Amino acid sequence: MPDALTPDAVHLGLDLGTQSARAVAVDGTGRLLAAASRPLTGRRDGVRHEQDPEQWWSALAGACREALAGIAPDRVRGLAVDATSGTVLLADERGRRLTPGLMYDDGRARAYTPRVNKAGEEVWRELGYRTMQPSWALPKLLWLLDNTDFPDARLLHQADLITWRLAGHQVASDTSHALKTGYHLIQERWPDAELARLGVPAGLLPDVVRPGNVIGTVCADAATATAIPAGTPIVAGMTDGCAAQIGAGALTPGAWNSVLGTTLVLKGVSPHLVRDPGGVVYCHRGPGGNWLPGGASSSGAGAIARRFPGADLEALTAEAAATGSTAVAYPLAGAGGERFPFRAPDATSFVLGDVRGDAEEFHALLLGTACVERLCFDHLDHIGAPVDGPLTLTGGGARNRYWSQLRADVLGRTVTLPEHAESATGMAVLAATASGAPLEEAAATMVRVREELAPDLSRTARLTPVYLDFVDELTRLGRLEPAVAAHARGKAEQ
Repeated sequence: MPDALTPDAVHLGLDLGTQSARAVAVDGTGRLLAAASRPLTGRRDGVRHEQDPEQWWSALAGACREALAGIAPDRVRGLAVDATSGTVLLADERGRRLTPGLMYDDGRARAYTPRVNKAGEEVWRELGYRTMQPSWALPKLLWLLDNTDFPDARLLHQADLITWRLAGHQVASDTSHALKTGYHLIQERWPDAELARLGVPAGLLPDVVRPGNVIGTVCADAATATAIPAGTPIVAGMTDGCAAQIGAGALTPGAWNSVLGTTLVLKGVSPHLVRDPGGVVYCHRGPGGNWLPGGASSSGAGAIARRFPGADLEALTAEAAATGSTAVAYPLAGAGGERFPFRAPDATSFVLGDVRGDAEEFHALLLGTACVERLCFDHLDHIGAPVDGPLTLTGGGARNRYWSQLRADVLGRTVTLPEHAESATGMAVLAATASGAPLEEAAATMVRVREELAPDLSRTARLTPVYLDFVDELTRLGRLEPAVAAHARGKAEQ
């Protein structure tokens, strides 16, 4: 439809997070018309983390009904769904769940990981990530096959259950959600020989298409449950991190979106597949021909939540800014070590410099996060990922303006803060492609900028030695490869 990027068109973005299901209605100019969410609950038991897939559907249906109240049905042009990466379940031939949803961070399949990595070694190396982690979907699938007895079951990724319910029948999955199940992103097929060696039955896995393809339309029953008009196109979506990247408008080669929430996640765009010898960066396939390299740190704002629970963060930020402190704390959000910009399961936090009082400790965590972020970009540059394009900051941490400015200063580059950057918004942008709008054009029209922050280059000069001391300490501790440290130092000296 020619009016995809006009105020008359409405595009729906549906997001399944860990704690909530969210629906947003965005018009073709990027104006947020409505948003609604419903809580999700889960069960944790040691390394296990499960949710009830039926709750995903009921929560998302309720959010859709609320978001669409008052919006004329004939304005709705399409929808797309994102969900957490690596979350899977088994379902029957009618799409009814047979097992709980094993969540993105469920670690019960650790014992299966060596077998997965041996059987798929050549493919995983070709795809650039080299090895799978216990929380990835394929090891969890093997655990499900060994611990259940459903001979005709089908594997569904979290988003697949929703698109099945919306269409009334099974539709294709997308390459983004299928990545951690072992989908061959270069040859665009399942690696049948490797999966057969692992005992994965033929026919268990869904068909797969690239994100942005129309995979079905909303059926009458789903229309009744959700208030989404019957016949609305369903667009193949992406995982939540990639969806947030679209919502930030980071879609051109060299562009990056840095999401600072509980942890720090970087997602970028490359014209070529980026292979990482260290195995901490992996690539999604973009909706077009580009690749989306990225990495997820175990560091971020979660370190502040752990150290200062219930604190007045606005007041603490003001006090921290006034200290002028250059002490640095490594800001691990939990006790599980680090994943990016290096892999160290036994990594622990440390502090460089003198810290006196809460305000200086708080500032050390802010500065430490900025240093981790800079090191992530130096690692990416070292392995050949393009990093010199525009940079957007999103996530809860980006709401702290002082912290965002500090990050710009440490990086020495201008950063952009979008007005509405979230996964659901990214799916609304992707949904606009169902009406014929090219994705980059849709993002340029629909992603609105709240503010740009230029770096204070004099402060960059003062903080660069602090960053290099941080790099040296990680090298001394044996966390950081000397080649990466040398590259970081060389970049700083340019």
